[in-house]
Amino acid sequence: MLVGADLVRGLALATVPVAGALGRLTLAHLAVVALVTGMARVLFDVAYPSYLPALVGRDELVRANAYLETSRSATQLTGPGLGGWLVQLAGAPLAVAADAASFLASAGCLLAIRAAEPRPARSGRRDLRRELAEGLRFVLAQPAVRAITACTALTNLLWGAAGTVQLLFLVHQVGLDPAAIGLLFSAGAAGGLLAALAATRVARGADTARLIWLPVTVTAPFALCTPLTAPGWRVALLPLGVVVTSFGQALYNIAQVSYRQAQCPPELLGRMNASIRFLVFGALLLGGLLGGLAGERLGVHSTLWLVGFGLALTPLPLLASPLRRPASELRSGRRQ
Repeated sequence: MLVGADLVRGLALATVPVAGALGRLTLAHLAVVALVTGMARVLFDVAYPSYLPALVGRDELVRANAYLETSRSATQLTGPGLGGWLVQLAGAPLAVAADAASFLASAGCLLAIRAAEPRPARSGRRDLRRELAEGLRFVLAQPAVRAITACTALTNLLWGAAGTVQLLFLVHQVGLDPAAIGLLFSAGAAGGLLAALAATRVARGADTARLIWLPVTVTAPFALCTPLTAPGWRVALLPLGVVVTSFGQALYNIAQVSYRQAQCPPELLGRMNASIRFLVFGALLLGGLLGGLAGERLGVHSTLWLVGFGLALTPLPLLASPLRRPASELRSGRRQ
């Protein structure tokens, strides 16, 4: 599935420069490519965390997820600038060709993996609805996994709302130009990269469950730095908040993904990851809609204050969950 998803994305994107060279590139063509690559990304993003435990073993999950987060944060930090440079140097179609080549290179890297993967058991005809229900039932029946899902969904909901009005706030009320806004937001990727680099060292002195709730509890209130931002010296509050919250979110993501992978039976990993992804990304879309409505009714600045206070409270499901118990108790109660 991983190799196939990369090949589909690479081939779909490769049609863009070809159509551009032939003078046949249309908006409908781009929409189809976006749809195909988006569907393939969903398959890839569900498959890779489900495959990782079989590749590295459950004792190395935090380290492995930290490496993945490091690569993700590094590409987020450098990718936009590289993309802009390629567009300016070679034009947009050739920049898309480079993107297509990157997916084909990724497929080649995956094909080079020689670790044996246990083949999934197949018993008779499969009932898709029953299998979907099993994955969702596991997520909702496990108190710790349910709390992680609730925290992540609430966070996505509120960040989705913030993303709708944040640029309006920074341009019209703080008075920043596009270059300054891009520089400030790149701080978020830098914070995530620092967190990923620190994750394995931090994990040596704390159990995975503590890494889930403690960093995000400490850093979530820094989301209030955004509505506190104003012209003058208070502009510095925005990058401070972005770096600190990104650091906490990166540690949280590394720890909670590792925890879910360790707690879930191997045969349910794909369905568990798909169920959680459906819930938390659905919240992100809903947040964008609610943020636009709140910005229109309450005003941009008031919406950001509301979002900031909400983000400060998102760790509450984690603090009320079994994740606060000692690690020995969590291990004895896993997979109940």
